[in-house]
Amino acid sequence: MSASSNGAAPATGFQASRPGLIRLAYRMLGSMADAEDVVQDAYARWLAADRAAVREPAAFLRVVVTRLCLNQLKSARHRRETYLGPWLPEPIIDPDEPDDLDDITLPLMIALERLSPLERAAFLLHDVFGMAFPDVAEAIGREEAACRKLTSRARVHLRETRPRFAVPREDGLKIAAAFFAASRSGDMAALRALLADDVVATADGGGKVPASPQPLVGQHAVLVRHAAMARDFIQTPSRLVRYAVIDGLPGFVTVEAPSIVQTTALHVQEGKVVAIYVVRNPDKTRRVSRNWVPGSA
Repeated sequence: MSASSNGAAPATGFQASRPGLIRLAYRMLGSMADAEDVVQDAYARWLAADRAAVREPAAFLRVVVTRLCLNQLKSARHRRETYLGPWLPEPIIDPDEPDDLDDITLPLMIALERLSPLERAAFLLHDVFGMAFPDVAEAIGREEAACRKLTSRARVHLRETRPRFAVPREDGLKIAAAFFAASRSGDMAALRALLADDVVATADGGGKVPASPQPLVGQHAVLVRHAAMARDFIQTPSRLVRYAVIDGLPGFVTVEAPSIVQTTALHVQEGKVVAIYVVRNPDKTRRVSRNWVPGSA
């Protein structure tokens, strides 16, 4: 790509890349608020750069965003270590149009958390965003050979979390509707029929609202917990806001007592729910509340 002749209209060039930069930063950081802050910082650096000397603005901006994310992850890793209860990414609802990176589902994002920041960056830049290894090397400040090794290690760790059989949107939302109906009505027989034997349920309250302090493992543990919750729903019903695709998984948004906005995402394989991801932390559901729950705080 040829250099810009005069570096004019910097905002126009940046805005064209912004959606992709947000997706990259979100998948690196697991927080849309942090992703937007990083991209805004990248914009400030873009304005300060000698844009006429930038041959490929999109590649330049990906490098800037990646380096900012790597810096952010140094402090983020410490925050994860002191986080109360299980940590889940901020839920992103995509109600109408599938993400052009929709193979990056919630289970894969959780698996990305277990990689080193450099492994995560190399994998995302090369395998997801299609950057050549020389460009990846420039972005993360490592030799090209090291980037190949980082990406290879990441693939090994992530192999089991890549979606093998994508659930069609309509089928997934039907399962979500059946799950909601069974779990809220106390129909444990219907709920049992939906769950895999080794299902795992994870709830993120962040220490701000009640949530299970550890993941529930196995069908029996999940059913016992939902049976107890169903008794509470008799007193204070759960209010369904909408069914939706949440980080690539079928699920639903609800308001739970006492006015807690909650997202529930279901990982479905071969017609069975193998994982349940519940986000209740109000810091993480603020965007969902603002966009989808009228009148919420």
